[in-house]
Amino acid sequence: MAYPSLQGVRPRLGRVQSAISQIAQTTLRAVVGRHTLDETLSETDEINNNIREILDVQTQEWGVKVTVVELKDIQLPDTMQRAMARQAEAEREKRAKIIAAEGEALAAGELGRASDEMMAHPLALQLRNLQTMVEIGVDKNSTIMFPAPLMSTIEEIGTFLSREAAAAVSAAPVASSTTATNGVSGSGTSG
Repeated sequence: MAYPSLQGVRPRLGRVQSAISQIAQTTLRAVVGRHTLDETLSETDEINNNIREILDVQTQEWGVKVTVVELKDIQLPDTMQRAMARQAEAEREKRAKIIAAEGEALAAGELGRASDEMMAHPLALQLRNLQTMVEIGVDKNSTIMFPAPLMSTIEEIGTFLSREAAAAVSAAPVASSTTATNGVSGSGTSG
């Protein structure tokens, strides 16, 4: 960005303050315009030094040394304030999502380790179920749960159905041979 150059111009003493004020305003707009609202609020010392150095270069020829620049109150147009606020809100939401995702990853890791531990110690799952029931009972809910280990229940149902199917298959030929035997013995007795 180009700054107003006052080289070769030696303003009168009364106009020096006005000239420095104009250069300061232009410099301030340029420097602050390169930063987000978060950066402007968090890096004020760096921005102050940057503005001071630019002013010092511009006023050196007049024999004026700028020693201190301090941002105190920046007034922005409403549209810029809204845009910067939206940007800051988006940044906060981004950080919140990252933190939540990191929390989910940690929780998933801990749940995986807990699952491995419970698989190594089957009674641990039953004890955890009992602890959950105690916690529910403290709340004086009318709901009563009787947890059953899902996978072993499914496995037991599968075994039961396999046994029943095998028994049904082996029982079918026996029933037809029994009928044939009964028919022969019956005709032999009547004859």
